Amino acid sequence: MILSALLWPAAVSAVSALAASAVFGCVRLCLSGVSPTLTAVPDSEPLAAARQLAFDELDTPLYDTTFVVVDLETTGTSPDGDAITEIGAVKVRGGEVLGEFATLVDPGRDIPPEVVRITGITTALVCAAPRIEAVLPAFLEFAAGAVLVAHNARFDTAFLRAAAARSELPWPNSPVLCTVKLARRVLGRDEAPSVRLSALAHLLGASTQPTHRALDDARATVDVLHALIARIGNQGVHSLTELLDYLPDVTSGQRAKRVFATGLPAEPGVYLFRGPSDEVLYIGTAVNLRRRVRTYFTGSETRGRMKEMVALATRVDHVVCAHGLEAGVRELRLLAAHAPPYNRRSKFPKRAWWITLTDEPFPRFAVVRTPTQDALGPFHSRNDAADVAATLAEHTGLRTCTTRLTRTATHDCPPAVVGGCPAAGAGEKPLTAEDYAPTPAAVRDLITGRDDAVLTAILDRIDTHSRAEHFETAARLRDRAAAVIRALRRTQRLAALTRIAELIAAHPDGAGGWEFAVIRHGRLAAAGVARRGTPPMPVVEHLVAAAETVVPDGRPVPTPAALPELPAVPAASGPLDSSGRLESPGRLDSSGRLESPGRLESPGRLGSSGRLASFAGCDAGSAASPALSAPLASTAEAERPTGRPVASGGRGGEPTGGPDRADRVEATTAGVSDTGVDPTAEEIEWVGPPLLGASPEEVALVARWLERPGVRIVRTSHGYHEPCYGAGRLLAWAETAEAAARARPEGTDYIERTG
Repeated sequence: MILSALLWPAAVSAVSALAASAVFGCVRLCLSGVSPTLTAVPDSEPLAAARQLAFDELDTPLYDTTFVVVDLETTGTSPDGDAITEIGAVKVRGGEVLGEFATLVDPGRDIPPEVVRITGITTALVCAAPRIEAVLPAFLEFAAGAVLVAHNARFDTAFLRAAAARSELPWPNSPVLCTVKLARRVLGRDEAPSVRLSALAHLLGASTQPTHRALDDARATVDVLHALIARIGNQGVHSLTELLDYLPDVTSGQRAKRVFATGLPAEPGVYLFRGPSDEVLYIGTAVNLRRRVRTYFTGSETRGRMKEMVALATRVDHVVCAHGLEAGVRELRLLAAHAPPYNRRSKFPKRAWWITLTDEPFPRFAVVRTPTQDALGPFHSRNDAADVAATLAEHTGLRTCTTRLTRTATHDCPPAVVGGCPAAGAGEKPLTAEDYAPTPAAVRDLITGRDDAVLTAILDRIDTHSRAEHFETAARLRDRAAAVIRALRRTQRLAALTRIAELIAAHPDGAGGWEFAVIRHGRLAAAGVARRGTPPMPVVEHLVAAAETVVPDGRPVPTPAALPELPAVPAASGPLDSSGRLESPGRLDSSGRLESPGRLESPGRLGSSGRLASFAGCDAGSAASPALSAPLASTAEAERPTGRPVASGGRGGEPTGGPDRADRVEATTAGVSDTGVDPTAEEIEWVGPPLLGASPEEVALVARWLERPGVRIVRTSHGYHEPCYGAGRLLAWAETAEAAARARPEGTDYIERTG
């Protein structure tokens, strides 16, 4: 069809109107002012077309989104030092103006002449206007529930936030859209060299020209916003989420891969991006798989490496998990198995550092990757491990010299005022191996929590420096002591968890059900969920029966009989907090309710099936305690649990610990290990590395999950107990010391501001 020259301008305007209607679903939003007689499509057809767009069920279509376009006039550019003189706002939805808000504001100060020349607002004009404390509540009510839009939104929202803070009003957590960023994203620099409001209003044919008055500028910004949205409607931007994600630069190839997230469930789990050769590029976890993976193909992802990874990806695999703990554990194991190139953690799969004693007649500290018996760690940084080792060597007398000494040699390092070997004695005779032996023994006792004399000596030295008013020296030693206490507590806390052969814990899922975890020697062996209305104990039994077999890297030995026996405490169970206490003890009955509620304040350890067997966390023997709960009457048909055993990172379903120890699985699970000791007995100790071969990251993840509020201990084979003289007793001191180190001296802010 050929249009005459007279009808051409009207036809162009009609095309603009139809483009806008595809986004907003309303032909009446015609930015070019087309008369109704030129509208060729009935109202019902654009609405139907808009409803046929493939929106995500969680997104808000643009034609249903309420925008409040705001503009401010101020006395200057600083939100802290200047004030608002005028507020203008326009509320729109679906192309229709729902309301306007305009008022002058008394800034409480004179308006500078240069601002008067620009805005025309004088001090006399605003002297009778209300103060911002009276205006702001009305504006916040006007903008409630809407998307806040402004031209250079950072400037306007900064003034509004500062005013809300001074008025002690809560600032709403509303989405903010900046038309400057949107214009820079939509318009090229050739078409729009400047994105000033006046330039955009002229370029896009706004019906209102900006005048540096708040309401006029807000009306002009409304026209600019509608024109920009009309331009991106054909690029797949039809919802508020897509509009906000469109602002960063997203390539068409990245946006086209959104189909990878289409079939993913809205469940917790692990996702794996795979490349052209089916190799794993990246592994991550999500509470909602579909929502999380979808963000990689929008502007929400701003990391350059992730954009590069998405460009290489050909598909996304996923593993649905019962809850967040299983997802985190699976991620750690998959990272170790695949070492994907775009995960930072894959560069250092064994990134933990440990402090250990060397195997020689005159032991000294060594910082290693693989822990040995009586090792201290883990540390994320080698420097942190070296600092703690230096502190311990200094206060225990462990040698730091590098000379390798034989059994018949003697240690004769000369004493030094600064930086000498801690084992050097002032004027004393050289040390033989027998003379030196008590020093590494004291270090081992400190690490395992059998003796805390070293920590007591360090704290006494801090007090001595403080009394002598050597405050800087005391502060440096305080910080070093806090690092030592943190390291010792971390080792003892994780080691205590790995000594429990089997621990079954439950956490409320927030919907009336329970999340379960079967933990064996600090490793997650099975995970599942009992939904609301499902008897939980049959689910637990199914999970235990199908749980992964865990073979620890160590051997069980009987506890020395010389240890004193302490009486048992009344039965209770609950989650373990950071100090080893039990919170909210109780047990689950067959309907998921808690029996015997209460709270046990005194620290202790769990005995058989969850009873406390000793006081104060002491590593002492205890009397045998009866089971926490007798077998419950089960239903005729238990619902199959939602969950599965957690497979290890190895191949072919090998037990954790590797194939070299697989021959011990049958003996261990049968109740007697190859050493002849029953590993499920209450009074045994494990000889081996601190974590018995478990991954430090996994044990730490499990420990954090157990410390969450609301966790219940359903059943346990051994009691959780930290050593009696462990660093847990000094954890409060370390927290206080760290808080003091973070505190800023009085006057620091003033000095920094004034130079």
